Amino acid sequence: MLSRSEGDAALDAANEIVESQGTSRETLAQAYYLRGNAYRQNGNVRMALNSYLEAMELDPDGPAAEAYRHVQELLAYYHKDYYNP
Repeated sequence: MLSRSEGDAALDAANEIVESQGTSRETLAQAYYLRGNAYRQNGNVRMALNSYLEAMELDPDGPAAEAYRHVQELLAYYHKDYYNP
């Protein structure tokens, strides 16, 4: 869904998995990661970072750690020429 720019549908699907009972840690970590991607695609960076953190707590070696690091790098990016016209 995310590859087809259906962020809202992907977010709804990930939320269903997160809110369901009896979900395995691995599946839950994947759902948080996908939810983070959906939030990022929709422009909600804060919620994306929070979702990535939740996924990292469940699976520290999963893809959410790299996604979190990439978003942090983008937020920290500074180019002096952008601020000195």
